[in-house]
Amino acid sequence: MPAAGVAGGATQAGADAAGAHRAGADRAAKRRRRKVRAKAAGLGRSRGGLSSKVHAAVDPAGLPLAFVLTPGQAADCPQFKAVLEKIRVPGPVGRPRTRPDAVAADKAYSAKDNRAYLRKRGIKAVIPEKRDQATNRKRRGSKGGRPVSHDTDLYKERNTVERCFQKAKTWRGVATRYDKSPESFEAGLHLRGSIMWLKHLTSTT
Repeated sequence: MPAAGVAGGATQAGADAAGAHRAGADRAAKRRRRKVRAKAAGLGRSRGGLSSKVHAAVDPAGLPLAFVLTPGQAADCPQFKAVLEKIRVPGPVGRPRTRPDAVAADKAYSAKDNRAYLRKRGIKAVIPEKRDQATNRKRRGSKGGRPVSHDTDLYKERNTVERCFQKAKTWRGVATRYDKSPESFEAGLHLRGSIMWLKHLTSTT
């Protein structure tokens, strides 16, 4: 009898373990499905929860030139090239202009790849060097390369990006994302940007 009791207990424990394993597998599958849906929707988990991040290039007047939408946890630096490569400024004749004279950005975009990209395209980089990058460069001596400089007067104009976002977010649908698909949200961004441009053009003519 004791042996039968032990055997019965082991069987129940095995069933409980199997049930717990299935429950754990189901939870893991649900998490994977949620991640897939969030990725498809262009959402990512940041400090504020599920969110999207808008990366933008603007002109000196604070008007948008290009938007790139990423999940909320995406870093700024890797989107630098993607944003610049979306710039298209049509002129009265010829092909649209795609290369600005200079690009001002904060220290988050300070990377060798970004500077090399701008140098290759003949664009002036107005990006201050990060403190840790400067320290590493000095530590390496002559092998660390030349000090990074930037135009301080041009850098003061970098706040045009923040002003652009401030104007864009006067639309509730831009300030808080309600669209399920990233395409719909990005379409709203472009619509808001178009209205900003129209207001600017009609006020200057």
